[in-house]
Amino acid sequence: MTMEAPVVLWFRRDLRLRDHAALLTASKHSKHVLALYVLDDRLLKPAGAPRTAFLLASLRELDQALSGRLLVRHGDPVQEVVAAAREIGAAAVHVTADTVPYGRTRDDAVAKALAAHGIEWVPTGSPYAVTPGRVTKPDGTPYRVFTPFHRAWTRHGWPRPAETDVSLVDWVKPGSSLHLPAADDVPLPPAGEETALDAWQAFLADGIADYAAARDRPDHAGTTRLSPYLRWGAIHPRTMLADLAGNSSEGAQALRAELCWREFHADVLWHRPETARENYDRRFDRMRYDTGKTAQEMFRQWCGGRTGYPIVDAGMRQLLAESWMHNRVRMIVASFLVKDLHLPWWWGARHFMRHLVDGDLASNQLNWQWVAGCGTDAAPYFRIFNPTTQGQKFDPQGDYVRRYVPELRDIPGKAVHTLKERPADYPAPLVDHAEERQVALQRYGAITGS
Repeated sequence: MTMEAPVVLWFRRDLRLRDHAALLTASKHSKHVLALYVLDDRLLKPAGAPRTAFLLASLRELDQALSGRLLVRHGDPVQEVVAAAREIGAAAVHVTADTVPYGRTRDDAVAKALAAHGIEWVPTGSPYAVTPGRVTKPDGTPYRVFTPFHRAWTRHGWPRPAETDVSLVDWVKPGSSLHLPAADDVPLPPAGEETALDAWQAFLADGIADYAAARDRPDHAGTTRLSPYLRWGAIHPRTMLADLAGNSSEGAQALRAELCWREFHADVLWHRPETARENYDRRFDRMRYDTGKTAQEMFRQWCGGRTGYPIVDAGMRQLLAESWMHNRVRMIVASFLVKDLHLPWWWGARHFMRHLVDGDLASNQLNWQWVAGCGTDAAPYFRIFNPTTQGQKFDPQGDYVRRYVPELRDIPGKAVHTLKERPADYPAPLVDHAEERQVALQRYGAITGS
């Protein structure tokens, strides 16, 4: 390969120009780089409007950063990537390696098609600080539980941020590129790398000190709100970890652990790709869930935030209003769906993926399985969140509930969680939590023998 031959940089979950290992490798191979993105229906159709709209907004920001030189195509990546590479006489296609099941299969097909035309396939790095599959037990088998994975992941460490210098790149002017329409009436955070980096620096300045405690409080702005940017790679976790290096505060330790959870779930999906759709613990294939018209109606009420449990309804309405939900509340509403309503976890997982702007296959599916009890946790079936006490603990004055459930805005303080006097326009509880908790334990006991 010579420096005169152009190369393609195919963007996927890495929509940024800083700390971009594949861009660094591409720029070392050639000064002339074509920036490419392929809109793939296999990914767009199940994504839902918010995530698609945020993707398009992120691509517009990336195109602006590239001075209008992002080539956007729509179609089968096997055809579109090969066509774009051949149009410019590219010697290679550079990518950030994908690690999810479909991405791995797609990339194998694209690499094979490129090889048939003598074009090299060059994967570098991944969307994670430590590429899934790298951290294993001493015997080479994968970790099944988070805590030992966390210890091993920390010992393993991660590379420093890639020092990319876009001034060294002559971005190839693309041919005909698709117009990227703006989204209408979709609630979105602002997109792009600059927004992500600014938000991260603001959090380091004002949020990290209180993060360990504040991250569980949905009534406070205590989380990073960076999940959509991590999802699309507007910021790399390696960047964040480098900025946290040497910081031993409780907040920094808690945030490193949260980033590790993301990496753990990606690692589980790497080793067990079937868990995107199936139970990690196959004993739970025998789990009895409710079905029929009543179950479907219960699900609709849950989706619409009409369960009669204020913290659950606030979370589900936040999802519809903002295409995002606080992480503590995600666990509460998931527990309610599976353990109070006795509905399949994958119903909830699909609903989340349709509506979340940060919907990530590994994190979403495996967090749902963790709550449902069929995932990687050792004794999960005893963890049944009481929605009332969870609301009292994490939204003690009811501010979060009143923000999203207007029927309850006149209920003062913590009384919003107990509702001794229920407004006429707010529904009665769908179920009695104490009764359904016993049903859940009986059903779990039937398959676990406990």
